[in-house]
Amino acid sequence: MSIKKKSEKRGKIEIDLTGSDGNAFILLGYASQYAKQLGLDDDKIQNEMKSGDYENLVNTFDKYFGKFVTLYR
Repeated sequence: MSIKKKSEKRGKIEIDLTGSDGNAFILLGYASQYAKQLGLDDDKIQNEMKSGDYENLVNTFDKYFGKFVTLYR
């Protein structure tokens, strides 16, 4: 058995949409941060996320970042 630091945690990032992280503005901030880290077009993603209602925002977030972020309802 080995004890590891939290910073060594490997796995998906988890976001609880029922908590404060589920706020649309928080999700937009996460999307911007992740887009920059991944070299994606932040403006394109932001505009797509804002082009509809909250469900569109969440689905667009999942479309671009669902491979490494798990969203919980």
